[in-house]
Amino acid sequence: MNFFELAKSRYSVRNFLDKKVPKETIDKILAYGHLAPTGCNMQPQRILVIESEEQLEKLKNCTRSHFDAPLAMLICYNKNEGWTRRYDGAKSAPVDCSIVTTHLMLGAWELGIGSCWVMSFDPVAMRENYNIPEELEPVALLVMGYPSEDSAPYPMHSEFRPLEDLISYNSF
Repeated sequence: MNFFELAKSRYSVRNFLDKKVPKETIDKILAYGHLAPTGCNMQPQRILVIESEEQLEKLKNCTRSHFDAPLAMLICYNKNEGWTRRYDGAKSAPVDCSIVTTHLMLGAWELGIGSCWVMSFDPVAMRENYNIPEELEPVALLVMGYPSEDSAPYPMHSEFRPLEDLISYNSF
């Protein structure tokens, strides 16, 4: 499928089959994330793959939005890495992680794996449950798996503001 169709068909999956994602598929998804561009290609992202029953159970201590997914990936960045804009000190690492997360999400969809990007998680609980070092900052959680037969996009999924409300040419 071409990129437009892939992006158009993807939706946030919140109902998953009780079926493990094979390691070779996980590795392919991670390869998509590895291809993501980052500021000066510094690659500050660190990805925690959560797949064992024990580790998935711990996820329930960190978020209500786990949707009983059989796989999750926590995308973090190393605070000591990443590009810094010299004009104002803005860091690219959080944006880099968002780009990586998007690549993971779209790559997974191409492989038949649904996901939901979760920002509603307790970072302190994540640190405690998964022994996340202080230099790593959690940014996004992707809960993932094969969509169940009754999985469907939320009704608002296909509602978009008019493009002319969002785009300006040459000045605002």
